[in-house]
Amino acid sequence: MVGRVIAQRPFPESFCMHPQDSIASEIQYHRTIIDAMPCPIFVVEEDVRIVDFNTAAGELLQQERKATLRQRAGEMFHCIHAIETPDGCGKAPACATCPIRNGVNLALQGGTPPRQTAKLELLSESCVTEALFLITVAPLVFETRRLALVVLEDVREITLLRQMLPICSHCKQVRDDANYWQSVETYLATHLDIDCTHSLCPECVGKLFPEYAQALGVAKKPAPRPALSIAPIPPDAA
Repeated sequence: MVGRVIAQRPFPESFCMHPQDSIASEIQYHRTIIDAMPCPIFVVEEDVRIVDFNTAAGELLQQERKATLRQRAGEMFHCIHAIETPDGCGKAPACATCPIRNGVNLALQGGTPPRQTAKLELLSESCVTEALFLITVAPLVFETRRLALVVLEDVREITLLRQMLPICSHCKQVRDDANYWQSVETYLATHLDIDCTHSLCPECVGKLFPEYAQALGVAKKPAPRPALSIAPIPPDAA
């Protein structure tokens, strides 16, 4: 009798575990994913009190986990408005327009707050620094507990492209914050980690290599038409 071998798919490792071990393994798996994300992520409850956060958020706060949990986010961020009143985060007049607090309040009510960019003023070593974040707040329900997920994305480098750059009108070099002039390529590589590649536009091909431009069918840019000027008609010419 010829035997037949049936290849079976191996059971997932979690099926071979004790139920409690499987749950612990699943929790650790999700914790590893959250900690691998480069953006600060917070889980907060009412009054924007922190109940959990990932590794990137811990680096932003620079506080021990035990000292951070159950504290209000503004106080942990060292927001300048959190020290304006004795009652702390959420009590200053500026807190009424705080995008994080308003987003969390809406999320806890079951709504979906819009993503928005906000400038946060933080106190660091007796100096006020500005941080620009894209803030995402989403409702999170764990068992029967209503929470909110807060994700902060640093967009300072992106907004540098929207700012006005001092550029020489002749050689096109850019002046940096230290008052040094450098090429556009060097500026982009230094400040935004952007490497430029070089080519020739059709107009420059026509100017520098007219014989190749004709062979390639690159048309020269037409000369601008002279501006039309209208002179008043003398009274005696009418």
